[in-house]
Amino acid sequence: MKVSKKDIDKLNSVLSVSIEKTDYESKVEEVLKDYKKKANIPGFRKGHTPIGLIKKQYGISVKVDEINKLMQKGLSDYLGDEKLDILGNPIPVEKNDLDWNADNITFDFEIGLSPEFEVSLKNKKAISSYEIDVDKKMIDDQLKNIQNQYGKLIAKTKIEDGFEINGKFINEEFEVDNTSNFKLKDIKGKSNKESLKKLNIGESIEFKTEDLFDKDSDLSFHLKTNDENKDKVKTVKFSLNEINERQPADLDQDLFDKLFGKDAIKSVTELKNKLKSDAESNFINQTDQKLLNDVTEYLIENTKFDLPDNFLKKWMQTAGENRLDEKEAALEYEKSEKGLRYQLIESKIVKQNDIKIDHNQIKDFSKDLIKTQMKQYGQNNPEEKELESISQRILSNKDEVKRISDQLLSKKLIDLFKSNLKFKNNKVSYEKFIEMAYAKK
Repeated sequence: MKVSKKDIDKLNSVLSVSIEKTDYESKVEEVLKDYKKKANIPGFRKGHTPIGLIKKQYGISVKVDEINKLMQKGLSDYLGDEKLDILGNPIPVEKNDLDWNADNITFDFEIGLSPEFEVSLKNKKAISSYEIDVDKKMIDDQLKNIQNQYGKLIAKTKIEDGFEINGKFINEEFEVDNTSNFKLKDIKGKSNKESLKKLNIGESIEFKTEDLFDKDSDLSFHLKTNDENKDKVKTVKFSLNEINERQPADLDQDLFDKLFGKDAIKSVTELKNKLKSDAESNFINQTDQKLLNDVTEYLIENTKFDLPDNFLKKWMQTAGENRLDEKEAALEYEKSEKGLRYQLIESKIVKQNDIKIDHNQIKDFSKDLIKTQMKQYGQNNPEEKELESISQRILSNKDEVKRISDQLLSKKLIDLFKSNLKFKNNKVSYEKFIEMAYAKK
């Protein structure tokens, strides 16, 4: 068997796999002899069917099977031995005159080659980076939320501004049956509010759903309607279950201990500083993600190279579960081209900077993620034994290993970018950052 490569241009080549009779003959004979031993053909005892009849009945199919195995192995070995960096998979060149009865057969395959290029991490114009300003209002709002969360509920008999209203929304026709909490300020319209305020616990009232809540999204949330029915529900019955006034918790040592453990925080000032520090740490993940997205866009824009476009479009026609026509493949390629370019750029960066990720790194990183998550639930000092147990359970799942490995790679890349690229830092409010980070492009 011989495999040869003919270059069409720098990005496209044709591989030819030539298979001769001597490559497959002995294997075909071996398989046919095995068939002879096991064949149950009418008129012959098992194992005594003439080999000529076996060859006539099974010869071509066995030959095709063995040649295909050889061809696949020849392709794989050649790509590995020659260290060819290809995109997609080889595409067979269709032949109308392929003769399986011939002794020698040649198969041709189109391949798309990965382009040669360099990635520079030295930028002349600084890339914008962001720091979220954890201001006084944000901390004060967080304090209020904490006080409400750990506060007491005091039962009331009449609805007033600020009280929490608990009740059930029902529409039998569209299977609405949901208990929910809200406040008077969430209701839209003076008449709706006045009608609610007249209710006693245990009483019901019917509302029109249009303009019932101040925010349109609240209607689906409180009624728990599905996408199919959300616009069909025109009226709803509301039954009042409870009215509660939430009395905020005092900012005292008892609350501090509940939040962060015994004597970890001893004053409101320390609590505010802790909340500010935690918020700044949490926001780093969001700002780092935007930084990574922005650097990705910068690298794609400033790293120029050609791709074997026509080959990739052709490959996409058969790469998925469903075959695409030429137009569909072209549209799919247009959508995925930037992602493909960044995959190549990222691979080059990883190779140029000798970035490696091993099992121990993944394990240690998973423990850091677990500690961060546990801290959100007030567990600030988990034992190493507990972290080890949770980590082992998570890393027994291949999908989780891949997810955590990808997160670790992103972190290593962000650290690399921060060390090499020039950035212009901008301090912005959280609202402004969210507006920029999730703005539609």
